[in-house]
Amino acid sequence: MAAENSAEIAGHRGAISLCLILATLMQALDTTIANVSLPYMQGNMSASYEEIEWVLTSYIVAAAIMTPPTGFLAGRFGIKRLFLVSVGGFTLASVLCGMAQSLDQIVLFRVMQGAFGASLVPISQSLLFAIYPRERQGFAMAMFGIGVMIGPVLGPVLGGWLTENYSWRYVFYINLPIGVLDFLGILVFLPEPRRDPVGKLDWFGFGTLSITLGALQIMLDRGQEKDWFNSGEIVVEAVIAASAFYLFIVHTFTTERPFVRPSLFRDRNFATGMIFIVIVGLTYYASMALQPPYLQQLMNYPVVTAGIIMGPRGIGTMASMLIVGRLVGRADIRILLAVGLGLTAWAYYAMTGWTPDVSQATIVGVTMVQGFGLGFLFVPLSAATLSTLPLQARTEGAGLYSLFRNIGSSIGISVVNALLVRNTQINHAEIGQHVTAVNRALENPNVAHFWDPLTAAGRAALNAVITEQAQIIAYVDDYKLLMIATLAVLPLLVMFNRPKQAAAAPVTISE
Repeated sequence: MAAENSAEIAGHRGAISLCLILATLMQALDTTIANVSLPYMQGNMSASYEEIEWVLTSYIVAAAIMTPPTGFLAGRFGIKRLFLVSVGGFTLASVLCGMAQSLDQIVLFRVMQGAFGASLVPISQSLLFAIYPRERQGFAMAMFGIGVMIGPVLGPVLGGWLTENYSWRYVFYINLPIGVLDFLGILVFLPEPRRDPVGKLDWFGFGTLSITLGALQIMLDRGQEKDWFNSGEIVVEAVIAASAFYLFIVHTFTTERPFVRPSLFRDRNFATGMIFIVIVGLTYYASMALQPPYLQQLMNYPVVTAGIIMGPRGIGTMASMLIVGRLVGRADIRILLAVGLGLTAWAYYAMTGWTPDVSQATIVGVTMVQGFGLGFLFVPLSAATLSTLPLQARTEGAGLYSLFRNIGSSIGISVVNALLVRNTQINHAEIGQHVTAVNRALENPNVAHFWDPLTAAGRAALNAVITEQAQIIAYVDDYKLLMIATLAVLPLLVMFNRPKQAAAAPVTISE
């Protein structure tokens, strides 16, 4: 590409770079900007707690499914055309999300948004490599990293401000001016590179894997509501997921050019890294999904305050990424990963002690430590996972790496929310057993004035307090699970071989 249009690219390199960074920022923003607005969407859509989480999981699953075919689509249709379709489709889907009038509509449009947006980050990274000479590619990746890292910082703050001052719909409408500007900039300034077909896509493998992930996610999202395998719907979804996965595995090992090459997993670092990133994705995004309702519903924080308090997590990640970027290739990657796991596990341990009375300073401090630990995981893990692969296999490996991270993220959000609802019900029943009219604690006049079980108002007040306490314990249980899951991957560190040239691995930054 650089050889064919080098003069034209050199004249517009700054404008092209700005467009690519805007696209990356837009996609990165949408991973966090909607989180703080979920309680408002829930009320507007008359949805249950577990139903509104589909807004998050549908986007992640769609992005997971559509990320691996990016290379094939770019080679087949041209990278500029694919980028324009991705930006245009993402922007249109964002507007439709803002206009949605029902939960079904917003979930459908979020699926569209995730599907179109899946290509934005890998295409932007690829184009930045292509338009800069080798000696300036480090600078290009630094700009790319800034776009990716700023998104999670700005997302909660911007989402809270837009929701408070306008409406939750504007967390999606904000993409319209950015998307239009980005589309026009790429259309005008980026020349059409020569197409480079990369062969045929294994459509059967892609289709069966997509059905597997889709059916599994629907099962996880609706399982708690439908009482799991006591529901015929959940059984059918489980059978579809298992059958599609069986077909995918058989096809993968019997076809000549499968969608996922099993030979990649013969590399011990790659196979270990895939397990590792599933757990990291699971714990990271699950904790991000838990915090907004905790702050807004249990602690009664305004949405703007909740967004501001959630922002410093991204600042911690940015700071540690700048530090660890210099350490990768110099320090043992296993030590860096151990530091990251230790910091994030400590953060989840600290969260198990939270109550609605916890101070804002404590929340900000703990989440910054969590973000700092995540920075010590993202960059070293991608280096350890991909650097031992053959050079020609790293692009495919990076696609699978993103796929596995997104799978872990969507499963994590579904699991912790299902457990939150289930454990709240169980805790409510257990606490309620001790709250009866003959409980002597209720004979105290000061207590009976507010919580008299013999009056309707007193019983309602008692039920509200019991529900709140039950939710607090359920959140503690979820954070304990995240802490245990984080510590559970520590033994995998011994499976990593130290790469001879870790710094040569492409850096895959979490979106």
